[in-house]
Amino acid sequence: MDFGRLITAMVTPFNAVGEIHWEETARLIDYLIVDQKSETLVVSGTTGESPTLSDAEKVQLFEFAVKHAAGRCKIIAGTGSNNTAHSIHLTKEAERVGADGVLLVVPYYNKPSQEGMYRHFEAIAAATSLPVMLYNVPGRTVANLSAATTLRLAQIPNIVATKECASMEQVTLIAAGAPDHFRVYSGDDAAGLPAIAVGAHGIVSVASHVVGAEMKQMIDAFYGGDALRATQIHQKLFPLFKGLFECPQPLPNPVAVKYALTLRGLNVGSVRLPLIPPTEEEQTYIENLLDM
Repeated sequence: MDFGRLITAMVTPFNAVGEIHWEETARLIDYLIVDQKSETLVVSGTTGESPTLSDAEKVQLFEFAVKHAAGRCKIIAGTGSNNTAHSIHLTKEAERVGADGVLLVVPYYNKPSQEGMYRHFEAIAAATSLPVMLYNVPGRTVANLSAATTLRLAQIPNIVATKECASMEQVTLIAAGAPDHFRVYSGDDAAGLPAIAVGAHGIVSVASHVVGAEMKQMIDAFYGGDALRATQIHQKLFPLFKGLFECPQPLPNPVAVKYALTLRGLNVGSVRLPLIPPTEEEQTYIENLLDM
């Protein structure tokens, strides 16, 4: 399974009463594929507000995205949790409705050992024929899937990738030691080009909602041998990469990017509690970011 080099972790559009806005979800999928050059979409990930989506909503999203994308891009379903049995259930549902792969986050809150993490991912992978992308984000899970454990998991045939948000050292170690079928993706827009330079295959992005076409140019420039052009694009986009999470103080994802999308004319709505919309000051900051 080739998920490409630019993957967007898609927001979930909500209507005025906080329900999934299906018409706008269709419009967003089209926009991300056509305008922002996404090669794969992750639905019901953290950016999609997975903690506040019910299982029924998640499965509906998986099925809707698969049908609406209609082969124009791959669909990865966010089915990970800190409950192995629950993750297996959602993964089987994702496979049933036709998803192209699943994203499995490192178990959060219960802080398993490295062996516990290995067995968690091993059990889910064994329960499906779908390609699996691991997701290591210590800042959210308070647990780091080590490079050694990642490389051990990479020996399982249908574990094919990792979305890595730990250190550049860890990206380098995994990329250097991984088997040929296994690919590393940066999960941090600001670290995307540096990660690619040390062996990552691509980026799982939030900023690609609004600058995906430019990010695709950056990636293509690097792989086309024009590192200087790639660097120039990265430097131009860097304030936006950082600013979407710091406006001007740390702002939880996807609060800023949802507001940025509304400025681009996409009616994706607000966020569900416990997240809250940006303040007037934060809105002005985001508006200025997009004008840069």
